[in-house]
Amino acid sequence: MEQRPPVDIRPPVEIRPPVEIRPPEPVLETLRRLWSTGHGAHVVGGSLRDVLLRRVPADWDLATDARPERLLELFPGAVYENRFGTVAVRAGDEVLQVTTYRSDHDYADHRRPHRVEFGDTIEVDLARRDFTINAMAWGAAAAGTAAEPALVDPHGGQRDLATRTIRAVGDPRLRFEEDALRMLRAVRFAATLGFGLEASTLAAIQARASFAAHLSGERVGAELAKLLAAPEPSIGLRLLAATELLAVIAPELAAERGIAQNKIPGDDLWDHTVRTVDAVPGDRPVVRLAALLHDVGKPATMADGHFHGHDAVGAELAAGLLLRIRTPRADADRAVHLVRHHMFTYDPAWGDAGIRRFIRRIGRADLDSLFALREADNMGSGLDRSAHGLGELRARVAAQLEGPVVLERGDLAIDGDELMDELGIVQGPALGRLLDDLLERAISDPTINDRASLLAIATEILRATK
Repeated sequence: MEQRPPVDIRPPVEIRPPVEIRPPEPVLETLRRLWSTGHGAHVVGGSLRDVLLRRVPADWDLATDARPERLLELFPGAVYENRFGTVAVRAGDEVLQVTTYRSDHDYADHRRPHRVEFGDTIEVDLARRDFTINAMAWGAAAAGTAAEPALVDPHGGQRDLATRTIRAVGDPRLRFEEDALRMLRAVRFAATLGFGLEASTLAAIQARASFAAHLSGERVGAELAKLLAAPEPSIGLRLLAATELLAVIAPELAAERGIAQNKIPGDDLWDHTVRTVDAVPGDRPVVRLAALLHDVGKPATMADGHFHGHDAVGAELAAGLLLRIRTPRADADRAVHLVRHHMFTYDPAWGDAGIRRFIRRIGRADLDSLFALREADNMGSGLDRSAHGLGELRARVAAQLEGPVVLERGDLAIDGDELMDELGIVQGPALGRLLDDLLERAISDPTINDRASLLAIATEILRATK
């Protein structure tokens, strides 16, 4: 099946010069302290990129020619965090990461340098960075109190911001051999910024995709979570597939490529999946994660054009994948639950008791998420958002939840302690079965949910079982 072009260079954004670069006061105070004591110091990395894009930086990182020991002298209470030259400096209520200019060497594990050399110029430090848009700096070399901050851009980062391009610094193959995580970062930046990959950078990722096998599950999971938070995750997801990174980090998902779907003409199962992910609102990360995984069981269950039991199989595969990439347990459990139940069906002939049983099976807390997943699944299939009676089911569920609905043991007007006191039974499996029987009857007929009625019914149940 013909694949969509993986490179998508978007229309240029306007970088209207001059863009005012003015870091927050705690950052400026830290820079001034370094400048005034004869040290070069710069704001570097993503914070500067975001300022030039007129975005609000999440944090501010600094680089300096001052060695870690000197930073500890200049900033009382600072903490030397690692062997790579990073010192945590307290500035007002903030803690800033200040790192000594350095060059990196000997990436034997394709992830972190085994040896670093501290340097004296910002240009040396920028040469080791991943992409041109992250290899700019703003600040001053050692100039005492007369420091005049300026933008330093030796690799054309401003140009690539203007053309919305992700380009590796230097030889992209070497950059990705040094640190395989950079390949996932490139794809993530393409998705989160809406940028395209420069041709040689894309080719280098395709050539070095197998190196992603060296990455920890935790790192893969963190990058995937950021990608899924993008305005259009499909940009990054299609790049993962086109570069073969997907086959390395998530072969369960890569298996979806090429599997025919009788939905949107020309789309395969992977196309359906990425459409479904895009259809989930960005403020619902767990639902987006479930959307990514909702059909992961289909390749293993495909037979005669059908995918019987793919929801149950998919839930098991999803659980394994999420464990491997170290997804937080609560998020993983919710996503797996949604995958397991995403194939629910609704019959308008259901009575109110059927609606209550559906609510109980899914759980109150997960109903809205499951409906959001089904809406996205419908849209990813080329259908109306509320197809298959979803709108009617939503309304009926909402109507039930507005009243004193009985869905779990805690909703009963009597509890186990009262049953033991009144009926003389003891703690154990028999008490649990009695409570479940009462719950099922109350779900069918909520009018019996008062203490006297439930006690009378429990008495009859015990008599019938003797």
